[in-house]
Amino acid sequence: VAISSAATAPVLARRVREKIEMLLPKELGRLADLASGWRVRVAERLDSLLGRRRFWETVFDGPAGSLAIGGHVDKAEREVARILLNFEAQPPEPGQAWLVGAGPGDPDLLTVRAVQIMQAADVILHDRLVSDAVLSFARRDAELISVGKLPGRDTNTQEGINELLVSLVRSGRRVCRLKGGDPFIFGRGGEELEALRAAELPCEVVPGITAAAGCAAAAGIPLTHRDLSQSVVFVTAQGKDSIDQLDWGSLARDRQTLAFYMAVKRLPELMRNLVSHGRSPDTPVAIIERGTLPRQRVLRGRLGQLSMLAEAQGIEAPAILIVGDVAGLKEPVTAAVSSSRQPGATHLSPIYAKKSA
Repeated sequence: VAISSAATAPVLARRVREKIEMLLPKELGRLADLASGWRVRVAERLDSLLGRRRFWETVFDGPAGSLAIGGHVDKAEREVARILLNFEAQPPEPGQAWLVGAGPGDPDLLTVRAVQIMQAADVILHDRLVSDAVLSFARRDAELISVGKLPGRDTNTQEGINELLVSLVRSGRRVCRLKGGDPFIFGRGGEELEALRAAELPCEVVPGITAAAGCAAAAGIPLTHRDLSQSVVFVTAQGKDSIDQLDWGSLARDRQTLAFYMAVKRLPELMRNLVSHGRSPDTPVAIIERGTLPRQRVLRGRLGQLSMLAEAQGIEAPAILIVGDVAGLKEPVTAAVSSSRQPGATHLSPIYAKKSA
């Protein structure tokens, strides 16, 4: 592994090299020697690229790799021969599915496990809002398929996504189903897990930072606060039925934080229902648009002004609506620091006066 800064930052290059050397065993070259001796024989016996890649991953990740690194060359050779013989004898097996949370948008907020899976997956089925910066962590030869849904269109139905996911895994592919936020919070990950289980296919769920938590943190808004809010409720505003079925009396109670997902087109309805069921129109609110991304915008106001605020500022999806006294806290220094690493981030000053104690 060679590191160069083209003579612009040799100290930085040295530090990068040191970190890589800490991660990789010094005897890694022995694995390369082992692979070199078997490459032609493996290519002759395994005619598919997918089969060869699976074979070498089995070698490198298993006992053969450990033996080679440990200097036990003869034992490593025998283990490779055994793997190749058994590998050919085995019938094609189902692949693997992962339901992975991509977080709220900032690629720095991906989990280590998410990045590992994106590097291992043959296919990545991703939502429409998963950014190119996040997808850049995928393996270079991985197939990227967008299965994002568009409002008001029949393309990429959930049933179709389930069928595609099952079909790919059955064919032996390793599939990363990459979802914005967390797959189990308004991501329909539960439905996809049910489909995979019904087909008796292996699946692992990898949680991600859900949009409400990530965007609120980026805006400097705590979802809970000992003096202001003892609970937080995640609510979806997607679809008319979801609005009609909500327990508005419960949501209108004080001393709790409401985090509304997919609410941009339903802000007037949300405002009317909350106020009509007893939530004070003076309740602080915050709309976090493109949270954690370089063009993040935070708009603050009061519940009774929500419709006017949204219309005046031209709110666009994706955005999270936070309702509750925590949205009225003065923006802390940490939020400003967080936004400073995001060029172009916009934080509008609160348009209300914080009530005195």
